[in-house]
Amino acid sequence: MSIVTSGHDVADARLHREVAALSRRGLEVEVLGLGQAAAGPPEASTRSWRRGGGLRRSWHALTLPLRARGDVLVALDPDSAAGVWLARGLRRLTGRRIAVVTDVHEDYELLLQDRPWASGVRGALASVWARLGIRAAQRADLLVVADQHLMTDVERRLVVRNLADTSMLPGPTAPGPTPRALYIGDLRRSRGLFAMLDAVEAAPGWELDLVGPIAPADREEFLERLASPVLAECVRWHGRQPPREAWTLARGAWVGLLLLDQTPAFRDAIPSKLYEYLACGLAVVATDLPRSARVVRESAAGVVVDDAAGAAEALRTWQADLGGFSRVRDAAVAAGGAYVAEDDLSAFADAVAALVKTPVAAGV
Repeated sequence: MSIVTSGHDVADARLHREVAALSRRGLEVEVLGLGQAAAGPPEASTRSWRRGGGLRRSWHALTLPLRARGDVLVALDPDSAAGVWLARGLRRLTGRRIAVVTDVHEDYELLLQDRPWASGVRGALASVWARLGIRAAQRADLLVVADQHLMTDVERRLVVRNLADTSMLPGPTAPGPTPRALYIGDLRRSRGLFAMLDAVEAAPGWELDLVGPIAPADREEFLERLASPVLAECVRWHGRQPPREAWTLARGAWVGLLLLDQTPAFRDAIPSKLYEYLACGLAVVATDLPRSARVVRESAAGVVVDDAAGAAEALRTWQADLGGFSRVRDAAVAAGGAYVAEDDLSAFADAVAALVKTPVAAGV
């Protein structure tokens, strides 16, 4: 079977989790995506292509599915979903039938509202691709969604939440001697990039590890901030890394940061890194997004703050009150076991395996 993505790097964490689950089920998997092939899932054969602008991404969306060898094609984003649907039609003309799976892990149209570039002609084209992808997802043999609130009107829908895959995480470890915060994921202003820098700058003695790609619109400002005397001493940016390598930085860390803005796409979602922080035994500092905040408050595994100033206050408080921090960390360790991905990923692998055995042709 083949997993195709024209928008995600082959180091993407959800991609790695799904490939690992399919491999455990005994399926042979290839991945076609962007970035460096060496960063792809170790259980799959990976072919990768260079990233580019909107035109290159559209080209990848149309052509990568045609390069796929599998009898089941899994599309990981809306534009590749449209491309996979086209490839299915072309292959049918040659007498070869394939099954199509689409994985919808965000509300694509709402997500565009969080992208500064998504305006004018470029934004209109992106919106068209999103709608095409949604339509293709509705007609797939199997629709996989990352959350209950996504595409609820589709009958063939399987919810595979972005829970913690403990096979890729180090598990709880003792906090290191130096207070250290961690963030792993997409780095941009709306996801708290500059709020995290502000918080650490206002909490002397703390360090911060950032793992992930920087949004092009924020890169210059980020590098300027990073070169400042205070931040240069306490902030490390590790770039994009495959999930297993990225999460090694959780060893000895104290806190996981989740300072996302109140954007339309984020309000109804819950980031996978929250569950992963808890599985690693990290205390959490999160902004008041409804679902994330509920987990943090009910588990007593961290604090919910309004902004960077509130995050800095939390870091300073824990540094001064090690007993209080220890109680929060113990709560995080206790909560981590409630948010593991094993059942969801097993259901995903079983559903795809059924299509491998008996390809179908839904939506025709």
